[in-house]
Amino acid sequence: MFLTISTTGTPERPATDLGFLLHKHPDKAQTFSTSHGTAHVFYPEASAERCTAALLLEVDPVALVRRGKGKGRGGAPDSALAQYVNDRPYAASSLLAVALSTVFKSALRGVCATLPGRAEAPMRLRIEVPALPARGGAELVRKLFGPLGWTSVEAEPVALDVQFPEWGDSRYVQLVLEGELRLADALRQLYVLLPVLDDAKHYWVAPDEVDKLLRAGEGWLAEHPEQKLITSRYLARRWGLTRQAMERLELVRLAEADDLEVEAVDNAVDETTAEFDGEEGSEKPVPLAEQRRDAILQALRTAGASRVLDLGCGQGQLVQALLKDVRFTEIVGVDVSVRALTLAGRRLKLDRMGERQAERIKLMQGSLTYTDKRLVGYDAAVLSEVIEHLDLPRLPALEYAVFGSARPQTVVVTTPNVEYNVRWETLPAGHVRHGDHRFEWTREEFRAWADGVAQRHRYEVEFVPVGPDDPEVGPPTQMALFSMTTVRTTEKEAKAA
Repeated sequence: MFLTISTTGTPERPATDLGFLLHKHPDKAQTFSTSHGTAHVFYPEASAERCTAALLLEVDPVALVRRGKGKGRGGAPDSALAQYVNDRPYAASSLLAVALSTVFKSALRGVCATLPGRAEAPMRLRIEVPALPARGGAELVRKLFGPLGWTSVEAEPVALDVQFPEWGDSRYVQLVLEGELRLADALRQLYVLLPVLDDAKHYWVAPDEVDKLLRAGEGWLAEHPEQKLITSRYLARRWGLTRQAMERLELVRLAEADDLEVEAVDNAVDETTAEFDGEEGSEKPVPLAEQRRDAILQALRTAGASRVLDLGCGQGQLVQALLKDVRFTEIVGVDVSVRALTLAGRRLKLDRMGERQAERIKLMQGSLTYTDKRLVGYDAAVLSEVIEHLDLPRLPALEYAVFGSARPQTVVVTTPNVEYNVRWETLPAGHVRHGDHRFEWTREEFRAWADGVAQRHRYEVEFVPVGPDDPEVGPPTQMALFSMTTVRTTEKEAKAA
């Protein structure tokens, strides 16, 4: 199994910087033991103008059979003969992906203490894999690598036998990738996509593979057009794990999109009010995101809520605001994205928080389109800028999970008012506020949905404008406050009375 990584350089940035980024010296040939063989790293060329690092993996077929124990098609196929006669030692697969993560562990994380700026910056790369199994052919290879920033993706089919061209092509391709990417990003893509294209793994796929996939896919997998295929194949078509990964990826996208939307909207507010900035005594306008949080906090205080769920909490901005008010005795942030929850934990400084304060807060991973018994029994739940990121057919699932199953006394829902978009000078006509929004409702559409939810689940609902309430187009954000109606006395209770 063979793979090369090449780059070119200049006198200011020599190509041999590749050695620092990979943490492997160009003047040394190094050997590493893996669970199924030996990996060698060496440099066929290393000059200031051009540098190439090569990874050669020698697979021990006996170790492959002994360690495989029937787990995964690559480990021990059904045929006894196929255990010893197969393509594992020659074609890129999960074996090579594991070797990449073992040999280039620091490079995969983007860590380089010597040249930290170089590790964070894109560089000219050429990656070659002479024999890559591609179940789906060259076209699938281009579909998987094409959207990831490469300027050139070459997938040349390998003939089944050059002596007999009439036999056609094999399922293998020669892969050449060229473009300007961060080295860490390129390595993570290979780590995920090599076993995806092979559509097999040499080891048993356990639940922790979901976390590995999300770590390696950070920054690109959530938006990839072939996300479902990648996730399914990487997780060996185990539907339970695939569904879990897809749900977590969806909320990764929601959390990131919500942050981008807030930034874009706040910038637009600043631009539309810039004419007042130069006036003596004028005050800088309050950002819409802050106005929205204040409106939510006021609604929760008015409702008398003390135990609050922040559903789709993202990086914890609202959770942080709730924590500052002692009347909120229990605050639970729920998000499908482990990364978002990690960032929320850092924002809240959970590792340095006092014991008494820490007892008030909990961050939980979960999907909002599935019922969750952990969410039952709370005073209030908040869905702030969440519903517009879901496909419309999935809204009923969220509706039932929140209003039908969890059933908090109060539910606060905020969403953009599409009518107000004409007031954003920086927003092109007909565009939604963020590319990830699946819809943006008018006031009438939002009211119709909220009234239907309230009727179906025995809630009362009122509507509150957030931000400047334009007499023609309404406010930039519309908010619905749901309150559970008084439960009627049952016939049995009436007779007992």
